[in-house]
Amino acid sequence: MHCSVTLENMKRWVKMIRFIGGLCLVTLLGIAYISYLCHNSLCLAPERFSLSTRYSASASSSSSSSSRSEVPSSPTSTTKLVVGLASTVNIESVAFKEAYEMGFDITDRDVIVFLHIQKTGGTTFGRHLVRDLNLENPCNCPRKRKRCDCFRPNTINEQWLFSRYSTGWKCGLHADWTELTDCVEGALDEYEGLAKKRRYFFITVLRDPIHRYLSEFRHVQRGATWKSARHWCGGQEFTSLPHCYKGSNWTGVELDEFMNCSYNLAHNRQTRMLADLTLAGCYTGYNTTADQLERDRILLQSAKQNLASMAYFGLTEQQAVSQYIFERTFHLDFENNFDQANATLSAQAIAELTPAQIERVRQLNSLDEELLAFARQLLQERFQLLKRRDPHFRQNWLRMVHPLKSERIDGNSLV
Repeated sequence: MHCSVTLENMKRWVKMIRFIGGLCLVTLLGIAYISYLCHNSLCLAPERFSLSTRYSASASSSSSSSSRSEVPSSPTSTTKLVVGLASTVNIESVAFKEAYEMGFDITDRDVIVFLHIQKTGGTTFGRHLVRDLNLENPCNCPRKRKRCDCFRPNTINEQWLFSRYSTGWKCGLHADWTELTDCVEGALDEYEGLAKKRRYFFITVLRDPIHRYLSEFRHVQRGATWKSARHWCGGQEFTSLPHCYKGSNWTGVELDEFMNCSYNLAHNRQTRMLADLTLAGCYTGYNTTADQLERDRILLQSAKQNLASMAYFGLTEQQAVSQYIFERTFHLDFENNFDQANATLSAQAIAELTPAQIERVRQLNSLDEELLAFARQLLQERFQLLKRRDPHFRQNWLRMVHPLKSERIDGNSLV
């Protein structure tokens, strides 16, 4: 009798242990599943991907204060505020003044990150970075290979340059600001096999919107698509963006057809690629008219703020000034001067357009037009600041403008 009771109790205990173990297993599996879904804060998608009052111009000051207070205060968190808009970047990014005052330390943990926008002259500038900088240990560029090894001195795999011609498209083809700030640190950790904190010097090149847009149109007309771009935003890849063409490419497209595609990413490309897209819903409802004015306002303000916070940017139309600013900011010299491309071809292409077509191009790139006006003013301010602080300005400027007969030595007249 006693034995049978004991045996029955043992069976109950075994069943209870199995039940508890089953609960634990289900709980662990649930946590793992939720963690997978919430990778890179995807669980916050409904809140972040909508144009809520948090990002509205009419948002109350208390709401703005509340959203700002949620931003981590760690030294590796950079907070960007754009008229009530708050975006957190969890990497240490270096702004222009800090870059100029402290310099770029190629031997430590500093990394230049090149945000390459299509048809801005970025290919030429990218080659300058890997081939023309006067360094004790220049990038190693083997023949018949597109990429160069830009390793820090006395290292075998630590990159000081993150760009197409050094690391390749590690964060996706023509990765934008949203993609790069989310990806660059993890990509370098994986490449170098070591997780560590770095200082990131973001740089880019901008171009006159009409010239850039027409250049992209002709490139697409010849068969370019960039359809392998990831469009990563807010923790997910937007792979289902509609194409403006049927088939493998848009070869032979006419300008009017190119302009009439409402979801053509060529429209205001520079603003979109410099903005924090998570502030405006990423690509959700990209080609709809709902809240379009509010979305445009957010993107433009974010692009301006991100441009102003970059360590460096140049303008395709002002090559000498752009080169001077780079060299004085990073305390690095180029062995070969930047060439100011002849604008005759672009002017001829524009001359072939009707007044209605030119106006339509302007309308489709109105955000880029405003961004470029801001950039030109900011570039001039940086140039004048560096000029005043340069005791050898005349000598340094002459070295850059000597081949450019159209620029005055004092630098006040810019191509």
